[in-house]
Amino acid sequence: MFTHIASLNLSSVPFQLTLYLSAVYFLFYFLSTLCMIVYKSQVLSYPDGNLTLDLCLLFLMAALELLRLYWGVKGNLQESERGVGASLAMTGGTVLLCLYFLLWQSYVLRADVIINAALLAGYLLAFLLGFVTLARFASAYV
Repeated sequence: MFTHIASLNLSSVPFQLTLYLSAVYFLFYFLSTLCMIVYKSQVLSYPDGNLTLDLCLLFLMAALELLRLYWGVKGNLQESERGVGASLAMTGGTVLLCLYFLLWQSYVLRADVIINAALLAGYLLAFLLGFVTLARFASAYV
């Protein structure tokens, strides 16, 4: 006699979709921000060292975003609390860098405000869905 145990699939499709859309939007965000930094450096007088700071922070943000997406996708598909938790923790770092580009960089253009606001909204949605997914994973093994 074969016993069939139905496995409970806890992975979140909305969270996975949000991570995928975040990856697509971040590619647009990164290229747009890079182009705007180059534009501002040519048209406006950047204070000494701020151009290098803005570029370094943008590339740091890209690295954190790649790690956030990697751990989020991996954690969701493997139903790993650790992976989703790491993704949520890295969301905090990317949100801080997004706020830097929204509020504190040398020159903030209207286009900066628009693309950063959209990115922050995406981070909020991903964080909420990730938190719900993490709670589902944690409650399933109690």
